[in-house]
Amino acid sequence: MDIPERNANADNSVPFIVYEGTVARFERTIKRLIILIGITILLLFASNAIWIYEWNQYDYEDVSIDNQDGGNANYIGASGVINNAENSSQKED
Repeated sequence: MDIPERNANADNSVPFIVYEGTVARFERTIKRLIILIGITILLLFASNAIWIYEWNQYDYEDVSIDNQDGGNANYIGASGVINNAENSSQKED
């Protein structure tokens, strides 16, 4: 099987008007994608800012727990440290 040779005189080019139309369409598509990426980034920052604002609305306070069972009651304080509240009647001096 022989591979046919390309005809040097064959016109395989695309008309310039078709090329211009294709390039113009790609430019519009790229412009739309850049605008969408910009909007997406702005919405991402806005979403994160809203979450940070909401999380800072809580007022964390230390809570004293009166344990009536005689056991220990653990809770997480404002600093994030686990506190162990002991019943005052169970303390040994």
